[in-house]
Amino acid sequence: MSKSIYEMALDFKAKYPNTVAWRLKKNSEIVQRHLNPDEKPLYVFAAQKNDNPLDFIETCVVTLTNQRILIGRKRVVFGYFLDSITPDMFNDLNVKSGIFWGKIYIDTIKEFVTLSNISKSALTEIETKITSFMMCEKKKYGIAPHTHKHDHAD
Repeated sequence: MSKSIYEMALDFKAKYPNTVAWRLKKNSEIVQRHLNPDEKPLYVFAAQKNDNPLDFIETCVVTLTNQRILIGRKRVVFGYFLDSITPDMFNDLNVKSGIFWGKIYIDTIKEFVTLSNISKSALTEIETKITSFMMCEKKKYGIAPHTHKHDHAD
C-alpha cells in the first residue's frame, strides 16, 4: 500500500529537518481530501507559502500528483486554502538559495507562488521532481515548455 500524504510529508521533514514547517497532519488532510479518485501523490514537501523570511505561520504541504500540484494550508481557526496547479497552467520554476533557507518560485498563468523557508539541501530535489513532471506532461498535451528570456537594463 502506498504512503499517505501525511507520511510522505513526515519523510520529507525527517530528511530535511531545517525546513520550517509544522501542522503537517492538518495541512496534509486538506490535500488528501481534494485528491481525485484516480490521482496519486508522487512527491510531497513542506514549506511556508509566502515571501517573508520572518513569517512562519503560513506552513503548507505541497503535493506533486500524477495530475497536478496541490498546495494545502489549514487555517488556524477555521477553514483552509487549497491551490491547484495543472500542467497547462505551469510556466516556470525558479530556485533561490539564501543564507539559511531557500525558496521555490512557481510561475503560473494566473499567479506567482512563493514557497519559502525550505532547507537549502532540498532545493535540487524539489526542482527536479516538479520540473521533470511538468515538462513531461506538457509534451503529452503538445504544449511547448516555456522559456524565459531576461532583459537586462544597461
